[in-house]
Amino acid sequence: MRAVIIGGGIIGLSSAYYLVQEGWEVTVVDQTDLTDSCSYGNLGMIVPSHFVPLAAPGIVAQGVRWMFDSKSPFYVKPSLSFQLINWGLQFIKSANQKHVEQSGPHLTAINLLSKQLYEKLSEEPGFDFSFEKKGIMMYYKTEKVGAEEVHMAEKAKQMGLDVDVLTKQAAQALEPEVELDVLGAVHYKCDAHLYPNKLNHQLIHYLQNRGVQFVTGKPVTKIETKNNAVQSVHIGENIITGDTFIFAAGSWLPALLKMVQVQLPMMPGKGYSFTQENPAKQLQVPAILCEARVAITPMNQQLRFGGTMEIGPINKQINMNRVRGIVESVPAYLPGLAVDMPSEDKVWYGFRPCSPDGLPYIGYASKYNNLLVAGGHAMMGLSLGPATGNLIAALATKQPTKININAFDPTRFD
Repeated sequence: MRAVIIGGGIIGLSSAYYLVQEGWEVTVVDQTDLTDSCSYGNLGMIVPSHFVPLAAPGIVAQGVRWMFDSKSPFYVKPSLSFQLINWGLQFIKSANQKHVEQSGPHLTAINLLSKQLYEKLSEEPGFDFSFEKKGIMMYYKTEKVGAEEVHMAEKAKQMGLDVDVLTKQAAQALEPEVELDVLGAVHYKCDAHLYPNKLNHQLIHYLQNRGVQFVTGKPVTKIETKNNAVQSVHIGENIITGDTFIFAAGSWLPALLKMVQVQLPMMPGKGYSFTQENPAKQLQVPAILCEARVAITPMNQQLRFGGTMEIGPINKQINMNRVRGIVESVPAYLPGLAVDMPSEDKVWYGFRPCSPDGLPYIGYASKYNNLLVAGGHAMMGLSLGPATGNLIAALATKQPTKININAFDPTRFD
């Protein structure tokens, strides 16, 4: 059997990995040269703790307040685009407590599956991507956010996750090099992290050695279909045929599906990151600064800082004010951690593919019996890569999936 995967980020590569295990011939196509997708510049976090979807109560009102602050962590760029309006209406409809409670078990299950698969992958020959199970610290500075985080930790415990609520002193004991200026922290010991740059290179190298073909550097220009099935995709001069087609093109997924008359509500959420080389002081445990919505991960003897969610059309502009917002938030929590404002050429940005209900799309597209969709993972693409690839391979081979994926059905907004 032959699979054609459109998209060479962590979702596409993971799908290829598990299909190869099942004996499939695989071709991966991507419009880039595979050196700078969202799978590279992210914070490398594996997050069973993230069981609350982006569409949660309060985020709409908070987003309206943040819209007027150029340094804010969340921003929706006003536009008359039908795509944005439709997405926004679906987002508002989903942002309620019932949706959060229904989604939590599904997001937890897929994140825990992914963590297990990362553990297994890290032990395979040829894979050494600095996988560490130190957890993630959620630092808070205000009583209000502290109460919310402690409540969330209790929910996490009820769902079987390993989590501790820490005083400032207990948190400080875990970070001997860096002074903390926080009220307290929640330590999600169930979480983990890795170095994404290594992971992606090693996956590509492994797949090439297993005979996977890579066609890169040019966009898909045409998709041929017949009798409710995809027949081929055109990339430059290449016409690539296959038995099953997996669309895993990140934020470009809606445009790709539109070529086969399938509508999928999704908007890109631009995020920024920058990496500090040889920091004078090093964090021991990855951190999220709750009120600021900023993440920090120690990786490869460096520190990577990231944040912001800017919903709007794909563009190449770098908003340095948003980067400044990340930089300026750090000393409020970690006063001893010197962070310089990076130059524009040192700032990485990528587009997180956001579904309006905060859940990924994993499954068969409407209208076609051989078209699988894998996308919409928002800020959890890296975290959910192996699980998504494993589920896609199970669907392609008509085997039972390891978890229930009904909540991730790509046709749920049809």
